[in-house]
Amino acid sequence: MSEPTERQVQILRAVRSWIADHGEGPSVREIADLVGLSSTGSVAYQLARMEALGMISRTDRRWRSIRLGD
Repeated sequence: MSEPTERQVQILRAVRSWIADHGEGPSVREIADLVGLSSTGSVAYQLARMEALGMISRTDRRWRSIRLGD
């Protein structure tokens, strides 16, 4: 597995914190707000890359079903 980018690390931290506070994963818009991105497309791209690398997974098609990788 390749090393995560700084943006991916930011997203991973934000998701981990959100899940701890809310009990479920954040939406793409919520992730964008948390890491300071204005484009939900950029967030979706990063999430897809992170999923392909095994950093995260989903139990459903929605990003709210996100689970952190090992």
